[in-house]
Amino acid sequence: MSSPSKRREMDVMKLMMSDYAVETINDGLNEFNVEFHGPKESLYEGGVWKIRVELPDAYPYKSPSIGFVNKIFHPNVDELSGSVCLDVINQSWSPMFDLFNVFEVFLPQLLLYPNPSDPLNGDAASLMMKDQKLYDQKVKEYCERYAKKEHITNSAADEDSDDEDISEEESGSSEDEIAGHADP
Repeated sequence: MSSPSKRREMDVMKLMMSDYAVETINDGLNEFNVEFHGPKESLYEGGVWKIRVELPDAYPYKSPSIGFVNKIFHPNVDELSGSVCLDVINQSWSPMFDLFNVFEVFLPQLLLYPNPSDPLNGDAASLMMKDQKLYDQKVKEYCERYAKKEHITNSAADEDSDDEDISEEESGSSEDEIAGHADP
């Protein structure tokens, strides 16, 4: 590995060649989204999240910035920004780690073993410590409402076509009527 840019390319390509769907942003390798599935046998199983990854210029010597794009209820994930509180990414990152480690080990471990004593989401941490059953229920509710495949795909084109159909129906007029009024 002669340079950080070669390492960046190799790590991103390794992720793309794996089972992860990777969507680059602005045609570069510094910012991209990764489709991440909740770990099996966890409260998050069945959930699908879009994870935004930003690689600093000094990657792999400096850690990537990782954040959930769609909502997740977890003590160590900020509900509004999606930022992740994970020591191995934020404090103890090493160039020995790569992006594959983030998605195969670090994020699954975060979801399997939340740490309510070091929260980014105080409500989730508090609920987890006070009422585990209610916490579990809320995690599953968030998975149903925000973490399905349709929540991470871009459906703007579908919404536009639906809007056009509705507006024509709501107007209650047709092109023939408008044309008919134009002739005296």
